Amino acid sequence: MSKEKELFDAARDVMRRAHAPYSCFYVGAALRAQDGRIYTGANVENAAYPESICAETAAIGAFVAGGGHRIT
Repeated sequence: MSKEKELFDAARDVMRRAHAPYSCFYVGAALRAQDGRIYTGANVENAAYPESICAETAAIGAFVAGGGHRIT
């Protein structure tokens, strides 16, 4: 499997965990750290729309919380 396909599949899988009751637009994101680990995130909506979290931000948060240092 290609590296791009692996990231695509990871993002698609985490998309199912998104919380999007208002827009019904479910988003997943995936990134690969320099050490090869994949971090994922999904969008999380809030009734106060500006307080929602996009999938990309969630993936970066998972990367930082997981001890990542560099994204490739």
